[in-house]
Amino acid sequence: MLLLTKAIFAIMIGFLASALLGLILIPILKKLRIGQKISIFVGEAHRKKEGTPTMGGLIFIIPTIAATLGLIITGKVSYTSNLGIVLLVFIGYACIGFLDDFLSIRKGNNEGLTTYQKLFMQVLIALGFFYIYMRSGGQTSWVVGTLHIDIEFGWLYGLVILFILVGSSNAVNLTDGLDGLAGGLSAIAFIAFALISLSVGFEDIGIFSLILVGSLVGFLIFNTHPAKVIMGDTGSLALGAVMGAIAILTHRELTLLVVASVFVIETLSVILQTFWVQVFHKKLFLMTPIHHHFEKLGWAETDIVKLFWVIGLILSMAGIIFGVWV
Repeated sequence: MLLLTKAIFAIMIGFLASALLGLILIPILKKLRIGQKISIFVGEAHRKKEGTPTMGGLIFIIPTIAATLGLIITGKVSYTSNLGIVLLVFIGYACIGFLDDFLSIRKGNNEGLTTYQKLFMQVLIALGFFYIYMRSGGQTSWVVGTLHIDIEFGWLYGLVILFILVGSSNAVNLTDGLDGLAGGLSAIAFIAFALISLSVGFEDIGIFSLILVGSLVGFLIFNTHPAKVIMGDTGSLALGAVMGAIAILTHRELTLLVVASVFVIETLSVILQTFWVQVFHKKLFLMTPIHHHFEKLGWAETDIVKLFWVIGLILSMAGIIFGVWV
């Protein structure tokens, strides 16, 4: 019962804090003219979103960090090395995204940090992750008992961490193209990881995930169509990276592929499109990421988002079963 009370409190505090912060922050972003720059390759419907306040990821990042630290200070949640890593990744990738958004706004286009600059920063955070993880006696093997998989990576596990962090952060970043799409899918995914974490003994990570779920729901008040604010790279990079970090720390890397399947599909659509154009000199999809393909087919933005949310929910439920079972 105590755990259930903690879980409900975590969601509520995240939601209330983010909803309040959104009411305060969005007018400030408008006043500072921190607006989103829209790509020239998207349709006219998206061109109308030019100038929508960006860096909205702060609306769920700040409350999540503040609430987590508050619960640690008051002794409601125990501080662990795992929780330290989660906060490191969440804050670190949020800073990368914030810098990318800031430079994009300053330059007046969609070009913020270069690919190499981003990768360098991501490598630094991954090294910090790996250092803390190894010092705390973290597992460096990939074990899936029910499938009789046990692969020892040793020091090479650092590369596994880097691959998952970079891959998951970019996957959420690519998905963040429609109002409420990435935010809603992330909320669903973190509910799954919260339940998995609590079920397999990672209460600290489970409570963090539930705070983030509440914060994301509060953010969606302002981000669903028509969006009053966009999360930007500040939010999407942080969400994807911390999702990958939680999968690693709970030893549920395969579960990540199930829970985050929509993000994976979005990423694969971009990779396939690039391959198809280079090899066959024609497009496989009308436009990628794949949510734009459906737009080109004439689907309404809200219908695409609802469909992807439903798919994400079904796959997350399957992920919960798989994550607890393995």
